[in-house]
Amino acid sequence: MTDTAPATAEQAGPRSDRSRRSRRGLAATLALMGPSFIAGAWQFGPGNLASAVQAGSAHGYALIWVIAVSTLLMIVFTDMSVRLAIVSPGSLVQTIKDRLGRPVGTAAGIGVFLISLCFSVGNAVGSGLGFSMLFGGSPTLWTIGCTVVVGAVAWAPNYYKLFERAMLGLVVLMGIGFVLGAFLSKPDWVAAADGLFPTIPSDAGLLIIALVGTNFSINAAFFTGYASRERGLKAEDYRTTTIADTIPGILAPGIMTALVIVTAAAALQNTGTGAATFPELANVLRPVAGELGATLFGLGFSAAAFSSMVANATAGGTLLSDGLGRGNTMDRVSVKLGMLAVLAFGLMITLVSNGSPVELIITAQALTVIVAPLLGLLLFVMTTRRDLMGRYVNRWWQNALGLVGLVAIFALCYRLLTIVL
Repeated sequence: MTDTAPATAEQAGPRSDRSRRSRRGLAATLALMGPSFIAGAWQFGPGNLASAVQAGSAHGYALIWVIAVSTLLMIVFTDMSVRLAIVSPGSLVQTIKDRLGRPVGTAAGIGVFLISLCFSVGNAVGSGLGFSMLFGGSPTLWTIGCTVVVGAVAWAPNYYKLFERAMLGLVVLMGIGFVLGAFLSKPDWVAAADGLFPTIPSDAGLLIIALVGTNFSINAAFFTGYASRERGLKAEDYRTTTIADTIPGILAPGIMTALVIVTAAAALQNTGTGAATFPELANVLRPVAGELGATLFGLGFSAAAFSSMVANATAGGTLLSDGLGRGNTMDRVSVKLGMLAVLAFGLMITLVSNGSPVELIITAQALTVIVAPLLGLLLFVMTTRRDLMGRYVNRWWQNALGLVGLVAIFALCYRLLTIVL
């Protein structure tokens, strides 16, 4: 008996060391979470949710496959942006200027800014609707309040650290709201799984464009490279970052979008009543999921709207400043002034427009597809250049999926133009 105690202690030492190393390794991995979750929070905004609510209410589970395909392509292009950020001596726009010419880089920066202006309309409208659903009161007053808060936070010291932590926290709130809300709505999960098989309803053209434009968000993928540089991502972090940040950061909003479609489809299936707006869906959910389900949905939507407002303004201000050659770090005054311009535009259009809030959101998001081809093409071209990328150059399967993504972007752009014109 006396001989066994020392052996046990000796065994405990290595096990304890392994446990500590494992905890340190997990902590180091989790510490890399951030940039892609910011991109996901940006894309998962009011326009995304408005499109998902209408998809579920109008077509049941049939368009879930659009979210699955869009999410896969979004992961591919986000990964391109991260790899380009790792190898570039400067920002993405600076590298594009050096390699392809100043006009091309400037166009990319201004293009993302213009996209952010479109998104700002949905964010302004959506933030007001979301907080009004939760707390009551005028959506317009809530919109003004949210805009003022984000504009004030933009001037906080160490802005990026605060920004990143806020986005991660809001993603957690979204997950709680939409996951629990979906299960409480009692959907037909078998029918939802069938929605992964592609079908195209005859009257879903603009809606599919809006779903793809918000879930396969090239502007958000492009901005991930900036967040990665702001975070100080190194080449040796790439593999771990892919597992800890890129894939889950983009997969999370894709899953939540699919759950919103499932919730809206379940409400239609269980009550026979569709919903065209967020408050309508919350009301339809009450007899199915109870007051808790409706409240959870409102919580998730409010978090999505506010997080997207913050991320959208940050990205727009950063890319405008970089495109104009004024710098790209988030502590620069030029970046913060660009953020204020994005916020002011969204608030102004919301206040002066007499259109339907949901129609405003979906139209604004669909219009972002116009600029997306340039950004997608630039990411693809730059990451195929071995002289720049080295061992991080696209592999054959990344090129194949990249080409699929580009075809989808250009086809949707053409389709949008034919619908509008």
